[in-house]
Amino acid sequence: MAWSTRELAELAGTTVNTVRHYHRLGLLEEPERRYNGYKQYGVQHLVCLLRIRRLVELRVPLSQIGAIGSDGDVPTEVLRQIDADLSAEVERLRKARSDIAVILRNGAPADAPAGFESVAPRLSESDTALIHVFTQLYDDDALKDLRRLVEADTDPINADIDALPADADEATRQSLAEKLAPILAQHLVDYPWLSDPAGRLSKSERVTQQTFVDAVVALYNTAQIDVLGRASALAQEQLRGATDSGPFPAGTSARPSPGGARAAPT
Repeated sequence: MAWSTRELAELAGTTVNTVRHYHRLGLLEEPERRYNGYKQYGVQHLVCLLRIRRLVELRVPLSQIGAIGSDGDVPTEVLRQIDADLSAEVERLRKARSDIAVILRNGAPADAPAGFESVAPRLSESDTALIHVFTQLYDDDALKDLRRLVEADTDPINADIDALPADADEATRQSLAEKLAPILAQHLVDYPWLSDPAGRLSKSERVTQQTFVDAVVALYNTAQIDVLGRASALAQEQLRGATDSGPFPAGTSARPSPGGARAAPT
């Protein structure tokens, strides 16, 4: 019995292009040709093709299959590495399914920053973009804290800042800064690492600082940046005053908010 390339591929449950690819890699010997020039494959070709397909199913790299003898003896270390890679892939798939479940449950955008799916619907476009950048700059513990800041946010000041036009007048800017300052100050009290984030960075301090500055300048208008700068300075003044006169005022109505994410330290 002799088979054509198409017939051999169908028997092995693969495609003609795959068979030809294995020929090019030297994994499958070229068969003899009939008088009319067509290839004629035999049982040995089918068995060889099925062996290759089995090894491929086990994720053995094609680059290593050629070195495997007829006994199919794959080195133990190769199989163990494949198993470790598969375990990592299973974990990635598990996390992806978990993230999708949260996205569906909360009606969040599919491209919401990882870990922020549950709060994404409440974030502005600029805040969402900034958090995307943060996921590459800060470690997992820092990102968990930032997520807590957003989750606990109910202060309307953030919507006011989001709506602030670039030509906002001096009085409006100062008023917003004064309202935001105690919120930022409370963040610094609740999460001390915000004042010295060096231990929470996943990139170098230089890269983090430059990337943060570039992102803020690109994502927020001049008035918003001005308000954030003023609020940060006022927050530091409030903390210095609290240190001089006692603990930070317990009656402060400050709560974590996206404003804290915008003013994350660098």
